[in-house]
Amino acid sequence: MALPSSTGLLLRGVSLPAGDTSPADECPAATRRAQATCSAPATLMRILRHLVWAMLLTECAGAATSAPLRGSASPHPNIVLITLDTTRADRMGFLGSERGLTPNLDALARQAVVFSRAYAQVPLTTPSHATILTGTYPQFNHVNYMGDPLGKAVPFLPDILHRNGYRTAAFVGALALEPRRLAPGFERGFDIYDAGFHRRGPREDRYHSLERRGEEVVSRSLAWLSKRPAGPFFLWVHLYDPHDPYDPPEPYKTRYQAEPYDGEIAYSDAVVAKLLAGLRTRRLFDSALIAVMADHGEAFGEHGENHHGIFLYDETIHIPLLIKAPGQHAGKRVETRVGLVDVAPTILRTANLPIPAAVQGESLTSLIKSHPAGASDQPNDSNGQVPVYAESGYGHLSFGWSKLQAWRTSKYLYIEAPERELYDQSADPLATHNLAADSKAVADTVAGQVAEFYAKTKREATENTKLDLQQSESLHALGYMSSESGTSSGADKESGADPKLKIGIANLLYQALVHMQNEQYQEAVPILEQVLEQEPNTPIALLQLGRAYMAVKEYQKAVTPLRNLVEKKPDDAFARYEFGCALVKTGNWEEAAPQFEAAVFQNSGSAMMHFYLALVYQRTSRVGEAAKEFQSALRLDPDNFPANLLLGRLLVMQQRAAEALPYLRKATRLRPDSIDAHHFLADVYAEMGQPVNAHRERAEAERLKSEGGSRLGTPKEDSGDVSKQR
Repeated sequence: MALPSSTGLLLRGVSLPAGDTSPADECPAATRRAQATCSAPATLMRILRHLVWAMLLTECAGAATSAPLRGSASPHPNIVLITLDTTRADRMGFLGSERGLTPNLDALARQAVVFSRAYAQVPLTTPSHATILTGTYPQFNHVNYMGDPLGKAVPFLPDILHRNGYRTAAFVGALALEPRRLAPGFERGFDIYDAGFHRRGPREDRYHSLERRGEEVVSRSLAWLSKRPAGPFFLWVHLYDPHDPYDPPEPYKTRYQAEPYDGEIAYSDAVVAKLLAGLRTRRLFDSALIAVMADHGEAFGEHGENHHGIFLYDETIHIPLLIKAPGQHAGKRVETRVGLVDVAPTILRTANLPIPAAVQGESLTSLIKSHPAGASDQPNDSNGQVPVYAESGYGHLSFGWSKLQAWRTSKYLYIEAPERELYDQSADPLATHNLAADSKAVADTVAGQVAEFYAKTKREATENTKLDLQQSESLHALGYMSSESGTSSGADKESGADPKLKIGIANLLYQALVHMQNEQYQEAVPILEQVLEQEPNTPIALLQLGRAYMAVKEYQKAVTPLRNLVEKKPDDAFARYEFGCALVKTGNWEEAAPQFEAAVFQNSGSAMMHFYLALVYQRTSRVGEAAKEFQSALRLDPDNFPANLLLGRLLVMQQRAAEALPYLRKATRLRPDSIDAHHFLADVYAEMGQPVNAHRERAEAERLKSEGGSRLGTPKEDSGDVSKQR
């Protein structure tokens, strides 16, 4: 290996000249045995000098290729990213909590760098993870809400690592990070993206549909580690457990009965311990970069908010963040303010990879290395204490309220809102005394900083995004409202009512959505009616009230809120669809037809919309149009069981048995336990003059009927057919 041409090389604190011999008097004190060692015969000394010098050069050459963080054994270390959903900073022992919930994370913190003033950029799962994994702000990556696609032009940490030789795997804990639903584009760059979540079916619990226990997530990740291909790896493990509903497994359920959220935190800590133990067992722990952080926190009534998503106070934005560098064995504490936007560039710098110019965060490696282990970095606002930005568009997207922006700078927390807020967090850490009116000059100055920062960091969206029905339903299943604006890439000035004045409505609506998800429709109705009394123009409340009435078979009552919904959102395909369903249930088939026609026109890519329009056409004797709509549905979703079944039946009725045969055979394959599928197929075989086949299918239908089977059979799990989407 060629030697550097610099005037000296540094090895173990001793500066050595870059020549081919050492000075005659070179005899470091640390290795000096006795004065006689340096007065040996000249020939022997020259031989020894050359041997020692060769050894030193070998070590120096190795040191020149080492990773930048102290103790790294490889220029491309293994990387483990652990994200804890909905985890408050004040529950962490390493951040001062005395609740005793996190002994394992506390132990990790003792050999890691703890960033005590770390903040999320947005208090929602999918957008926050977009910031973590891209190193960009929401106004740049435009993942402002769940369901927004991550654009291919945005730098993405897993993709960068994968293109540079890393084996990449993600093991996530919930539907919120499912690429097929609420996190499109997140699978980019991953060899393995373990998700597979869906809306909960009638016979499913949430841990086999909407989310996965942390222990199962970690078990899957450790199984991958055991059989991964050779080479450096990037492993992302996401634990959803602290997210509501708070339902920890035993023994945490009993131990924390009065504080179930704390039970979820304690359980998550134990799960992290299992992952870390697996790394140690495989001898991967010491040499790996391990980064642990929350995506956001949780509110318990502080400032009026329950849960998270709308406000930007510390309860939902201040998050735990710790990073163990490769080879690190002693802890340190950094008080400098940082953001989740800084995580991706920190990982790239540690992996000795270039940071793309589009990345907006800053690498934290200088903070990690700047002080000796065990030290504490005390911030100095005049010396490197950078502001941190956060925003929330949830209130605007879901209710039409004003967007919020937060700016933490010096000792202040500033919130841009219709009634702006300014808090001196050095004297008022809980942000209870708004100084904006009395400190107008300070508020004006900080407001200008926010506006300037936002203008510099935003990127124009290439296209508006619109949630489909499955995405909207997935959001409701997790307790979130869907975007009522139809886009999360609107104008910069998202004005509206101040969320501070409306937060009670959001809390009520959340309760109603939880009741709806748990099929407690009677309980949901009065809450939704209360919401509409206070906020009559809330589309999500109108939609859910109509659905609740439909679920309890009060179909006529469902018509009014759904009609109002269509009047407010005439271009919304799903509003038209729901209203059409209510009209069908009340027997108004003719009136329902234009609603489904409008729905198909506005969302021609929905198999479900075409299917229900076909049903209406069939019922109103528009048979030819019905057949075309069934075929349209099947072009979009070939495995749609009801469309195959009913199109086959329609063709049989038109004495077109040969055309009906492939549809009905497919229907029996999709649901072998469907009585109707076998009956209809028997009719086809009979008309085609195949009595043996007809007898076989009729016998199977009778067998299923005698065993108490269902006419339509059992849908396959998460098959995507339209019968499961209602």
